[in-house]
Amino acid sequence: MKLSVIGSGYVGLVAGACFAETGNQVICMDRDEKKIEKLRNGIIPIYEPGLDQMVKRNVEHNRLFFTTDIKDTVNNSDIIFIAVGTPPDEDGSADLTHVLDVAKSIGENMNGPKIVVNKSTVPVGTAVKVKETILKETNFEVNIVSNPEFLKEGAAIEDFMYPDRVVIGTSNPKVGELMQELYAPFVRTGNPIMIMDELSAEITKYAANSMLATKISFMNDLANFCDRVGADIEKVRKGIGSDKRIGYSFIFPGVGYGGSCFPKDVKALIRTAKDFDYELKLLKAVEEVNEQQKKYLIPKILGYYNNNLSDKTFTIWGLSFKPKTDDMREAPARTIIGELHKYGAKIKAHDPAALHEARRLGLDKNVELFDDNYQALENSDGLILVTEWLEYREPSFQKIKSLMRKPVIFDGRNIYKPTKVRSLGFDYFAIGRP
Repeated sequence: MKLSVIGSGYVGLVAGACFAETGNQVICMDRDEKKIEKLRNGIIPIYEPGLDQMVKRNVEHNRLFFTTDIKDTVNNSDIIFIAVGTPPDEDGSADLTHVLDVAKSIGENMNGPKIVVNKSTVPVGTAVKVKETILKETNFEVNIVSNPEFLKEGAAIEDFMYPDRVVIGTSNPKVGELMQELYAPFVRTGNPIMIMDELSAEITKYAANSMLATKISFMNDLANFCDRVGADIEKVRKGIGSDKRIGYSFIFPGVGYGGSCFPKDVKALIRTAKDFDYELKLLKAVEEVNEQQKKYLIPKILGYYNNNLSDKTFTIWGLSFKPKTDDMREAPARTIIGELHKYGAKIKAHDPAALHEARRLGLDKNVELFDDNYQALENSDGLILVTEWLEYREPSFQKIKSLMRKPVIFDGRNIYKPTKVRSLGFDYFAIGRP
């Protein structure tokens, strides 16, 4: 099939590469000339395992192309995916400016009937707005499909190539059949392609992320309670996770969720409900718990140092919001750094992938960044583990101890065994563990 993806960011680039991998002719279009030039030269602007090899392979086989030309993109595509950003507005609602700008451009350049697919995460009712925007500019037939993505950063290629399910929102049966054909290579193991109406598909994405965010905030709230009573959240986690109705996914307590999806989507769903005069009380609590959780280690740190951090230096391991990504949007590390600075502390930091992003955000102005995680520990008064990268899981504790002024660890992801770390001479603080 002849496809195009407008927006060559995280979702658009992954989708374009994966569709090309199954033999389709794919044009990835973006108005950012520098980004497109980098992609043409094999430089991937995001960190995602396996993506660079897939892009390179499909470019070499003339299945994947990059352009800034919207007219050429629309004219040479039968199915056009919109994969531009929908950042949160000041009131928490999703900003549809980029989506509707793309829709207008599609309408202005249509040379025949098209299928336009909303791949961006958009609130309920967006399919109607996109169709109305396009039809203001053209008389050609256009069918709008809502096709939300369910990609996890760090595992996006696998998620796209082997999805748990594919959600297709369309009211046109023939369009539904064509979309099923497009996605058939990805579900050969029998996972479902779900055809539903556009409104239900739009809500499904927000509902999925909000449910996962709810599990995380629930466990964090419970871990905080365990801290109060002296219970062990790790034992509680195993006790409830063995129940098949609950499962073990997304019930690991820590310093809160971040990234480009959960915070934004929870806010957007709350705001959308408000527009329909309905209050999502549970989700508002989920959001509140998460914001508080990002600061949960701060009182522990203050208590340990008698509320005086002015002459202390802390080392943070992990800046990205989760492992296997360089994404620092809404990352707990940023909140923790901000809080420590309020108390006059100095901060050093390491991350396996996000240092360039930290510099882009200007974090290096008040945080000393290190390429080596052990080097970042020299003369440190405390280690704060924020992101559970694999290389942090089995470190040399003796080396850590020898580099620090005082052997103390504040574990924001509960990845170490308290008894083991304490037996090695460390003061150790976790979340919800006695």
